[in-house]
Amino acid sequence: MAHALDKQIQDYLPLLGSEEKKSLISVIRSFLSLKKEHENIDIEEYNKELDEAEAEYKNGDYVTHEDMKKQIKQWQKGH
Repeated sequence: MAHALDKQIQDYLPLLGSEEKKSLISVIRSFLSLKKEHENIDIEEYNKELDEAEAEYKNGDYVTHEDMKKQIKQWQKGH
């Protein structure tokens, strides 16, 4: 599958103009930037995120399942 996608990219790339290629490069860079942001984190960062989440919970900063169901019903009424 990946080979077929690579082939399509190679086939279409020469058909693009300079500005289109610049836009494509921008999109690719954006994708790679997002991908890098979501890479695996180390154990220290993981534990920090867990501590932050626990603190939010202890401070009451959460939505219960029942409250979320009520909120969804309100959203559905709006449409």
